[in-house]
Amino acid sequence: MENQLELSIVVPLFNEVESLPELHAWIKRVLNDHKLSYEIIFIDDGSKDGSWKVIESLKLADSNVRGIKFQRNYGKSAALHTGFQAATGKVVVTMDADLQDSPDELPELHRMITVDDYDVVSGWKKKRYDPMTKTIPTKLYNWAARRMTGIHLHDFNCGLKAYKNAVVKSIELYGDMHRYIPPLAKFAGFNKIGEKVVIHQSRKYGTTKFGLNRFLNGPLDLMTVVFMGKFGKKPMHFFGAMGSLLFIIGFGIAAYLTIDKLFFHSTAIKLAERTEFFIGLTAMIMGVQFFLAGFLAELVGRNSSSRNHYLIETEI
Repeated sequence: MENQLELSIVVPLFNEVESLPELHAWIKRVLNDHKLSYEIIFIDDGSKDGSWKVIESLKLADSNVRGIKFQRNYGKSAALHTGFQAATGKVVVTMDADLQDSPDELPELHRMITVDDYDVVSGWKKKRYDPMTKTIPTKLYNWAARRMTGIHLHDFNCGLKAYKNAVVKSIELYGDMHRYIPPLAKFAGFNKIGEKVVIHQSRKYGTTKFGLNRFLNGPLDLMTVVFMGKFGKKPMHFFGAMGSLLFIIGFGIAAYLTIDKLFFHSTAIKLAERTEFFIGLTAMIMGVQFFLAGFLAELVGRNSSSRNHYLIETEI
């Protein structure tokens, strides 16, 4: 597409009425100075403070502005997914609306995607202006994410990221999966993932929109992403292996107890009085349950419309 825009800036927001005019002016100034064609897609995630009226006024003044308004608050993942589907630029950049992400980073992020040929470039807020209650859990999550995904990024949750357009069109976000877009991209076949140290600014307006629930949802979503990436299309490989292991352990204990009872301690102790008996029985029951879970998952997957949905890079 010869006239395709260079950049799509996707900005999810919730009650950020004060920062929007300043953010828009900043993005516009930086990209015009670097002569990059662009669009700014504001995704209003059910704001109640007049943010949408500001977006409408920005649209009237600047044809590069687009706006999408949700009827209610669905969350950041839903906003990003909708923005990704609407983006038309060769490079898609996401950034928060609270002015903590600097638009001055946009030209270099664009260069790393188009020149260095990265699929994804994730920002790293090396110097943060967040309270300890946020930075310490973030460090723990980033460490766990690196170990579980094999992607060596310092800051998975940085809102400032850049992607090839093909990447954002190939992944699906839901729940709170916006924290783990790089692993989703990797599992979709985009393996060239880079990182850039970016400026992190202190919040100028309003307050953070994320509560304590992120400390629970983050690890759960990480486990979901890793499991779906490795076993989403072959759940029996996971449940079957776990079931086989548990059943073999349980059966081995049961066989040992039976032989011991018949040939060595025929009248000394009843099987039901031995702790090993219950351990073995529990292991066999759990093994069967894992097998059944695997079979049910395969049945569900067999009837899924996306079972044979594969990402095709090119076709001749």
